[in-house]
Amino acid sequence: MSRFRVVICGGGIAAVEGLLRLRRLVGDAFEITLVAPATELRYRPAAVQEPFSRPGVRRYPLRRITQRTNAQWVQDGLEWLDPGEQVVHTAEGRSLPYDGLLVAVGARAATPYEHVTVFDDARPDDTYHGLVQDVEAGYTRSVALLLPDGPHWPLPVYELALMTAERSWSMNMDDLSIHLVTPEPAPLAAFGAEASNAVAELLRDARIDLHTGSLAEVPESRQLVIRPSDTSLEPGRIVAMPRITGPEIRNLPTAEDGFIPIDDRCRVDGLGARVFAAGDAVSFPVKQGGLGAQMADIAAEGIAALAGADIEPTPLRPVIRGVLYTGREPLFLTARYADGDIESEVSHEQAWPADEKIVAEELGPFLRSLDEAA
Repeated sequence: MSRFRVVICGGGIAAVEGLLRLRRLVGDAFEITLVAPATELRYRPAAVQEPFSRPGVRRYPLRRITQRTNAQWVQDGLEWLDPGEQVVHTAEGRSLPYDGLLVAVGARAATPYEHVTVFDDARPDDTYHGLVQDVEAGYTRSVALLLPDGPHWPLPVYELALMTAERSWSMNMDDLSIHLVTPEPAPLAAFGAEASNAVAELLRDARIDLHTGSLAEVPESRQLVIRPSDTSLEPGRIVAMPRITGPEIRNLPTAEDGFIPIDDRCRVDGLGARVFAAGDAVSFPVKQGGLGAQMADIAAEGIAALAGADIEPTPLRPVIRGVLYTGREPLFLTARYADGDIESEVSHEQAWPADEKIVAEELGPFLRSLDEAA
């Protein structure tokens, strides 16, 4: 009799976290296939540091990860799903049967405005290092950083603003103007009131002009209009975070903007008990690697239970943990979601291992072991 077959689609934080949690729960009892078109896991939470000549993106070959976890890696992408037959169909025409499926393919990044530079955490130097150099040389005296509306992960826009301000100070330049435009009602509202207040204080101290509850319009190069205040600016440089949209995979239900709806056990709505989803692809409004890892852990519990493992899957109770880089002392932020409320914690003390920009229970120690073995 064949082993229980699990297919995991994706090669990012949530996908690898799900793989690692399954191996911890069931050992080698399952046959696990990782389907991902990329050749490596790019650990990108620290990408904002690269343009400032600090450690940034870390890379780990998926072949090495799957060899260490006794899984098969198929370099391909999820094209469509046949839930009735329990088969994943790939972009290159493969058909992979499954008994349990985890979809963790991530979201799509789109350009939110014309006439702006879009920050890309896959290529942070290409999209921001030139601006840092221009600030250092005194060529750029004004910068606008924009967060578009819709689902987002807002932390990087605040980090870029604070780190750019700090770099200006370090060069004894006190005339750099920085505007940060966000649709959020308060800075980093996803982390709750305590975090918002702490970040607002950092922004004030850095003399960064914050425009909350606002949307940007960029009618032409170096022309910025902020609504609803109708504020018009002419920044020397305008940088926006990407707009995030869902993967829109055939036969997978979609919510607003193409994201995948899930229940509190991370099962995909309407597809029964065998299809789970985690990470940026799902319809939770905040996108963050640690939250995606938490979803993947819950999905792994559900998949293990399908095969008869003595596990009671726990419901999703979102907890977001992240480090805000400031160019100086980092800020450790935690938000716990429960019954529509957000309980937030803020600390300047190291709250978890220093090499973890986000918290992923399985992935953090695993990547540390890979680093030590390199």
